[in-house]
Amino acid sequence: MSLLTNVMDHSLDDGYAEAAARKKAAGAGGLPKTLRAKLGLAAGLVLAALVVTVGAAQARVAAPVVAKEREELIDRIDRETAAADELESTIDKLRDDVSARQREALKQSGGGDQAELVGILSGASEVHGPGVKLVVNDAEEAAAGGDSDPRGTSGFSDTGRVRDRDMQRVVNGLWESGAEAVSINGQRLTALSAIRAAGDAILVDNRPLVPPYTVLAVGDGDALSSKFQNSADGLYLHALQENFGIRTSISVEGDLRLPAAPSVIVRTAQPITESAQQRTEKGTS
Repeated sequence: MSLLTNVMDHSLDDGYAEAAARKKAAGAGGLPKTLRAKLGLAAGLVLAALVVTVGAAQARVAAPVVAKEREELIDRIDRETAAADELESTIDKLRDDVSARQREALKQSGGGDQAELVGILSGASEVHGPGVKLVVNDAEEAAAGGDSDPRGTSGFSDTGRVRDRDMQRVVNGLWESGAEAVSINGQRLTALSAIRAAGDAILVDNRPLVPPYTVLAVGDGDALSSKFQNSADGLYLHALQENFGIRTSISVEGDLRLPAAPSVIVRTAQPITESAQQRTEKGTS
């Protein structure tokens, strides 16, 4: 107890107490006593106030310049956006004109009614008819966010994310089951379409998609649905649903509408003319 009492009574170290007493006796501390010290303190205060005032004045002068630059940048963005929209509109018009010219050329070259069939099969024409609607979505846990890599090398979507390989199998399974036209999230697929991955995104013809992935397939709805679900690809999709939580739903629709695909550019294939076909037949005879 004596130790605690001593600590309480002498909370300030004796050395500090002696130093404070000497400083008080010498008159040190507080404001400057001499005129020179007072003038120095006043000059320092005036200099500090001057620096603050000049800084505020410069900021006030620069504010309109920054605001003007910001407005000019916003105007430039608006102009470029409008120009991009106009170019997209022009592209759509040119695409429609090219498609019309292609159909007219097919008719003039003897294609007749086959022109429409060629447009449907190539994806160059809008189509509608019965078919199936297949919706594929990530697992609920994956949709909420996860730390695992959704593009692992496993053979299944063990992360709960739908991958490009999964969508490739879905689309190929629908084609094999009798689909006559297919689209994913409003993008028409053709014989030249590619389904790839870029990071966490699935790309269809270099255009990113976001889940859920809605696949529309025109064909004999009941037969198409039954054949796909019983195919190897349909069973694969069912396995993803059962084992990894991938969400799927399939329904038969009475009338589906699929848009036309962008212009298909053929670089290698060439049509066989009548003279070339005759030469080929003579060469094989």
